Amino acid sequence: MKERLRSHLTQIVRERDPYLATEGHFYVQEYIRQQFEQWGIVETHQFVVRTRTHTNLILNLPAQPGRGQQPPILIGAHYDAVPGTPGADDNASGVAALLELARSLATQPARYPVRLLAFDLEEYGLSGSTAYAEGLWQDNQPIRLMLSLEMLGYCTHEPHSQNYPPGLQYFYPNQGNFIGLIGNLGTIPDLIRLCRGMDRAGVRSRWLPAGKRGMMIPATRLSDHAPFWDRGYRAIMVTDTAFMRNPHYHKPSDRLETLDLDFLTRICQGLIHGICQL
Repeated sequence: MKERLRSHLTQIVRERDPYLATEGHFYVQEYIRQQFEQWGIVETHQFVVRTRTHTNLILNLPAQPGRGQQPPILIGAHYDAVPGTPGADDNASGVAALLELARSLATQPARYPVRLLAFDLEEYGLSGSTAYAEGLWQDNQPIRLMLSLEMLGYCTHEPHSQNYPPGLQYFYPNQGNFIGLIGNLGTIPDLIRLCRGMDRAGVRSRWLPAGKRGMMIPATRLSDHAPFWDRGYRAIMVTDTAFMRNPHYHKPSDRLETLDLDFLTRICQGLIHGICQL
């Protein structure tokens, strides 16, 4: 798994802003499409921003045989990056994990159907996930859970390397060597199951229930789960906590060599264990 993740990252880590690095953006979009096509029919969800049409890529995977009709688990990661950065942690790490989950859950299905989503334009106001969540909500489509994979590859054991919104530092570790699981209140049983999956994979995890759609702690809303919270869906962000840990956030130095691939591999393994217990 580690070498497959490295291979994905080698293809994805490049400048890929949808307006200022269009060649890289298109390359990564097509790479995701080709990887998804190994496991099923790839659907597209198109939306318009600034008069341009943009694309979310979708792969649906069935549940275990005999499970009947059930709402899907959505797993999403954004593939765009801010201008001027190759975006290794933000969010090539999340996309690489998404592709590895596709491989695993296609060959060993979960109890629920799984829908994998590669979102565009997260860096422009969560535009891709907002358009998708709004469509689900308008059509009254239920989902079992949404998981947003948002920066999964940076780990440090240095003391006092982990920062928090005010007040949380009294309850969580000061070393940035864990994965964070942040959900709305309805996801608490799922947060516990996912933490158990992480424990089984040998990675430390910490979970936080965010009430009132995360409005009391705005930093908990900074990814593609937030539009699902806003429409009443259960959703969880899986994150290494981004700028609260990673000094390369939104900088040219957010490169592949700054990632901890052992950490990322264990997170993928933990997600697989946890998702299969949902």
